[in-house]
Amino acid sequence: MSLPRSTMPVARRTLLRALGGGALLGGLAGCGVPAAYVAPGDRAAADVSGSDKRLTWANWPLYIDTDDDDTTERPTLRAFGKQTGISVDYVEEINDNDEFFGKISPALMNHQSTGRDLIVISDWMCARFVRLGWVQEMDRARQPRVAKYLDPLLRSPAFDPGRMFTVPWQSGITGIAYDRRRLGREIRQVSDLWADDLKGRVTLLSGLDESFALLMQGNGVDVTRWTADDFHTVCDQVEKYVHQGRIRRFTGNDYTKDLVSGDVLACQAYSGDVIQLQADNPDIRFVVPESGAELWSDSLMIPNLARHKANAERLIDFYYDPEVAAELAAWVNYVCPVPAAQEVLAASDDEDTAALAENPLIFPDATMRKRLAIARDITSGERVEFAKRWNTIVGL
Repeated sequence: MSLPRSTMPVARRTLLRALGGGALLGGLAGCGVPAAYVAPGDRAAADVSGSDKRLTWANWPLYIDTDDDDTTERPTLRAFGKQTGISVDYVEEINDNDEFFGKISPALMNHQSTGRDLIVISDWMCARFVRLGWVQEMDRARQPRVAKYLDPLLRSPAFDPGRMFTVPWQSGITGIAYDRRRLGREIRQVSDLWADDLKGRVTLLSGLDESFALLMQGNGVDVTRWTADDFHTVCDQVEKYVHQGRIRRFTGNDYTKDLVSGDVLACQAYSGDVIQLQADNPDIRFVVPESGAELWSDSLMIPNLARHKANAERLIDFYYDPEVAAELAAWVNYVCPVPAAQEVLAASDDEDTAALAENPLIFPDATMRKRLAIARDITSGERVEFAKRWNTIVGL
């Protein structure tokens, strides 16, 4: 088996905009405004999957395998169509979680169809959709591969126990990246970022949902059950480091430019980005601190009133076939939610592809897995207050 490798994956974790659409709706829900919630009995539309062999899927750019000679061709989607007879209208329209939330929330809160049968957004945003009743429970009878192969670490986040409303598309780790040659030493802990030789040459992620868990873990907090006090402790610490000039700036995904140029020696980073940076500079290291790091996912969901629910469930299950998951992992280079795909990659005839099976940033080893945790999400009641404080520190 020989699989292609992606040359242009981009991080899916994105900036939380200052009190954007998601925070606004969180504020309404926190004030007891019930209008946005959709009861279970009002979520389903008549499913025409049996007679209409198609579905519409909204995803992020560059988040699926493409053909070497024609980037508009997606081999795994082509294989799905050939196997099932179902055609997929694949739309790369998601560039930011909050932006997409604002795009489809009017339809969902007004009990209207979004025109999409399947969407992929980050789990912290998925939590809002689940709480608001904006997505449909999946039928696991149509998803035996999901039931069998989904990584145990990802099976039961606090916002969706048992993953009945969401299924991970790809996962990743928020940890620390640093340039070993330029720094001249190892980094093992979050606290190492505040050493004198790194003053002014460290960046943190600007997005609230992207940044807080790793910093709390550095304080020894169990992020599956963190408290408001834990959050404010982190804010107090970051404020202090800003005033001391230890943090160069807060970034979105552009932190990679600073690390490559040498302007920054260490930074909060996503595992998928670092794999690509290491291809050009093997001195760039990624650390899952001994205190732990956040395991996150971007997940598939079926929005309310989708007309092709069964087709969407079938597509999700297709991507949990280890052979298909391996092909996808070889392209996007994120943490694969199907551990069984590791054996498929290891058996590849292509040396570079087989090497991916040994990459702990795609298939975390046992030591790393013990350090990973899924942070509990920020509730609607917490979001406005927390976002206001964090965004003031960050300068949003």
